[in-house]
Amino acid sequence: LPETISPLESLRECVGLTQEELSRRCSIPLRTYARWVAGDGVSRPNIPQIKALCRELGISIEELPDDFGPSGDRPIHNHSWHK
Repeated sequence: LPETISPLESLRECVGLTQEELSRRCSIPLRTYARWVAGDGVSRPNIPQIKALCRELGISIEELPDDFGPSGDRPIHNHSWHK
């Protein structure tokens, strides 16, 4: 079966935060976060949101996925955890 979960959701689950907790801590509207992880449109986080996501997820910017939506219909590449 193809991978269908959002890579951002996988990272969020690893740190044990709910969508609401993560989005609130990162100043991202919950509706916006939900659209990002559903692959609904293009994710365009601003710089403070990117910094907050990295801080809250305990990752470097290089580890932040390029695409937040589910990856089932397209190949995964350029993710540092595959090195």
